[in-house]
Amino acid sequence: MSSFVVSARKYRPKSFDEIIGQSHVSSTLKNAISKDQIAHAFLFCGPRGVGKTSCARILAKVINCKDPQQNGTVACGKCTSCASMDGNNSFNIIELDAASNNSVEHIRNLNEQVRFRPQEGVYKIFIIDEVHMLSQSAFNAFLKTLEEPPEYAIFILATTEKNKILPTILSRCQIFNFKRITVKDIVSQLKIISKKEGLEIEENALHMIAEKSDGAMRDALSIYDKISSSYKGKITSQNVAESLNILDYDFYFRFIEMMLHEDIHSVYLLYDQIIKNGFDAENVIEGLANHIRDLLMTKDATTLELIQGDDELKSRYKTQSELCTPSFLLSALDILTQADLDLTRVNNKHLHAEMSLSRITYLNRVLENPEVYVEKKSLRHS
Repeated sequence: MSSFVVSARKYRPKSFDEIIGQSHVSSTLKNAISKDQIAHAFLFCGPRGVGKTSCARILAKVINCKDPQQNGTVACGKCTSCASMDGNNSFNIIELDAASNNSVEHIRNLNEQVRFRPQEGVYKIFIIDEVHMLSQSAFNAFLKTLEEPPEYAIFILATTEKNKILPTILSRCQIFNFKRITVKDIVSQLKIISKKEGLEIEENALHMIAEKSDGAMRDALSIYDKISSSYKGKITSQNVAESLNILDYDFYFRFIEMMLHEDIHSVYLLYDQIIKNGFDAENVIEGLANHIRDLLMTKDATTLELIQGDDELKSRYKTQSELCTPSFLLSALDILTQADLDLTRVNNKHLHAEMSLSRITYLNRVLENPEVYVEKKSLRHS
């Protein structure tokens, strides 16, 4: 039987300091624990895969630890309470998935468990994941218990949709808003994991994984596992692009180079090559728009840090942006934005994308002679 453990489980945070990108939550919780000012109800809300449930488990483990370290903010990991928590057999920490246990009967059972004191430790802790999935009647059944819980009961609620939680529930909880994890933080964590796993992977490849994960560390680790199991030796950004079916940066650099030289035939051929590789018009238009946005960002040193990628990639953006005027970039971005909106309505998306790419290819002529363009446009609509 395989002993493989997915990275999301293998590298799950074990302390507040290991939680990625949520220092505002970790520091507040540590201060509350050290001052012995622990609320009876918490609500952790934010996007998926950013550490809400992990933080809830760490909080539960720390406040029930018999010998906490570092001013009470780190569990010892050796006492019977910590051991039972690590072995997923603690009777004092009850987890409920509200997505599949959302009826009033499930909450009534939970209310019955609240009545019994913890077998060991100070608190009996209830972690309710996806709490927004509870039915209206279940919320009502839970409300009284949440309002007047016994002194030993602590509730930690987690949700991705705070707007669906009843105001009466919200008013009884300390609310912590978890943020999407930045690309920089995800890349930093993936570097640490790669080093531990002995995996050699290009930094740009890690950036591509981070961008694809949309701010979720769990998604990034899932993608990382897929990539690491698919290739042997050093993993390149091209490997990641192929595996995730995304276009490599190089295609967009080539597009802009051809457009600046008004090499429209090469633009058509490159677009056709991309389409034959399984991508569609939307991929090309959206990707090129993002590329031009990044070129705009490199026009000023203060916005250069908004570009995701290593120093070599940023240098490429800087070099190409110097060949483009701000007017060209803004006008091209306007054309692509409109094209993206129109693609949902047109029948021949392939032709529509080609026409948009053609307009950008000859855009500098229009910018040099705007009166000619205005005259032709007025004649076309007369």
